Amino acid sequence: MQQPAVAVDTESDSLYSYFEKVCLIQLSTTDQDYLIDPLVVDVSSLAPLFASQTIQKVFHAAEYDFLSLKRDYGFAFHNLFDTMLAARILGWSQYGLGTLLKQHFGVKLDKRFQRYNWSQRPLSPEALQYARQDTHYLLKLRDIQLEELRRSQRLREAEEAFERLTHVEPTLKEFDPEDFWRVKNARSLESRQQAVLRELFIVRDTIARRIDRPPFKVMNDSVLVTLAKAQPHNEATLKGVKGVGANLVRHNHAEILAAIQRGKSLPPPPPPTNHHLRPDDRILHRYEELRQWRNSLAAKRGVEPDVIMNNQTLMNIAHRNPRSMKTLTRIGVLGDWQRETYGEELLEILKETEA
Repeated sequence: MQQPAVAVDTESDSLYSYFEKVCLIQLSTTDQDYLIDPLVVDVSSLAPLFASQTIQKVFHAAEYDFLSLKRDYGFAFHNLFDTMLAARILGWSQYGLGTLLKQHFGVKLDKRFQRYNWSQRPLSPEALQYARQDTHYLLKLRDIQLEELRRSQRLREAEEAFERLTHVEPTLKEFDPEDFWRVKNARSLESRQQAVLRELFIVRDTIARRIDRPPFKVMNDSVLVTLAKAQPHNEATLKGVKGVGANLVRHNHAEILAAIQRGKSLPPPPPPTNHHLRPDDRILHRYEELRQWRNSLAAKRGVEPDVIMNNQTLMNIAHRNPRSMKTLTRIGVLGDWQRETYGEELLEILKETEA
């Protein structure tokens, strides 16, 4: 594809599948829109495009797309422009794609398709049109933002932020039985009920994997808690629990009832241990001083605080407590622009915390 820039978006099926996958890839040039079906077509030939240093890829809110495309295809990314990130750096009060398209091009996206099942085939003409619009205007939006970034002398800052974004990496989806503690109201249950909840949490995941559906579509968390309290003992009483679907009872009642019985016979699960050690007071003091500086700077500039620097970066600096620009550089948590722009202020703040 011999184009200086290509707009890109993806659609996935996270709301409909346990094993989420990319279901559609949209590409737009200045004169053509392309919709690619990765469920049918081998998209490995797109790897050189995404890795190209000379062709700019324009996304809106690229992180999720990067994670999905890296997870499914192992693509590498270079030369990015993210219109959502650019809007935030510019201090635009609204940066959702629907809002920006309406504001700049008078286009209204159909919100119905934000929860559409993109894995179904055939895709409706309306869904295809919605998908096409996601990239059709991105190059024009990029041009508007590019001009404003140059005018406000924020282009180098944006380019550095775009580059950081290309390094995000997906994590494997792993089920942890102890995550049942994250279920709302799990801690308020009696200890025996918590044991039942844990077993129900496990069996829900087992069923979800087998039928390839998100766990919340098998049973939502509130139903798990209700079952842990009610502890039905047969199919009839299980069917009477509000929120337990007829199909689930018909096909999975034996598994669910067995899980309840196991939970009733098991010892209560021990509460989770907090393995995150609290930083010492000196580190926390440095972090708080850096955070206040960051927040004040963001307020003056009219951007959200993480546009300046995120909390993890501030904590890393507070923990390492660099005393020189050389040491700050060696830490490796700041890009060149950030270090050149904020480095001396950061070092001064750290020095003042020791006074």
